[in-house]
Amino acid sequence: MIVVTGATGFLGQRVCALLERQGRPFKRISRSMGVDLRDPAATRAALAAAFDGQAERQLIHCAAHVGGIQFGLTRAAELFHHNLAMTLSLNEAAVATGVQRLVNPISNCAYPGSASLFKEAEFWDGPLHDSVLAYGFARKASWVGAWAYAQQHGLDTLCLILSNMYGPGDHFEPERSHALGALIHRIHEAKQAGAQEVVIWGTGTPVREWLHVDDGAEALVRGLEAPATREPVNIGVAQGISILDMARLIAHELGYPGRLVTDPSKPDGAPYKTVDGSRGAEVLGWRPSRDFRAGVRETIDWYLQHHA
Repeated sequence: MIVVTGATGFLGQRVCALLERQGRPFKRISRSMGVDLRDPAATRAALAAAFDGQAERQLIHCAAHVGGIQFGLTRAAELFHHNLAMTLSLNEAAVATGVQRLVNPISNCAYPGSASLFKEAEFWDGPLHDSVLAYGFARKASWVGAWAYAQQHGLDTLCLILSNMYGPGDHFEPERSHALGALIHRIHEAKQAGAQEVVIWGTGTPVREWLHVDDGAEALVRGLEAPATREPVNIGVAQGISILDMARLIAHELGYPGRLVTDPSKPDGAPYKTVDGSRGAEVLGWRPSRDFRAGVRETIDWYLQHHA
């Protein structure tokens, strides 16, 4: 039996859809379904019920409390507390219920803020960027938790470091969305209002690598059978796009004719985030393959169907 936490969220829904297509037995857990993973007793009870009578017990942890750069700056304590609390509860419950493999995704913002191409060997080579310090450290701590519970209890956790995800079902509201979703929302609204320009936060120069949510789901499901390793494993293709170039692509796809204007008074975040996924390709026998432009078009189509 496979249990998926955060099963009603952006990533969790796609993981569940993939498991359904593969005909694999799984059960959903999420806060919206009545299970608060910050509560140790509730988490343990939910896993015990899901695994009752099951010989195989695997867990994909998709639950997270996360938002865009402004959300991270204004809700830093909230991000740190909720995500760390979920990690603590889940590790304890996984040991108590005999989980045989826990697949734990980690955001690439857990890497040092000065890094450009993220490599597993450099995971500890410097401080995190201030703009993602609370969330990034909480996710980094989830790897420490994986190491600690493996060391003391033998819990087998595979930590996969994922690039920024995007795709159908993403967050588009200003506070919760990442750059891609926020730009789709703002450029579409500008087109609808006939506005002559859209302001892009920051200088527009930061480079980000984006991972389609279905590639993220594929990585997590493949992680159930991947060889055991305590070291973090990157999922990525080492290619990114600047925020301004991404805004131009989105404006083109939406047919927006106005100007794109940067606002350097707003925060940029880390200057460069791309991921060396060579080890992930070896561990999983697979690498992300979805075309970025096609993925943006798919995401825009979903947004227009649900928000227009």
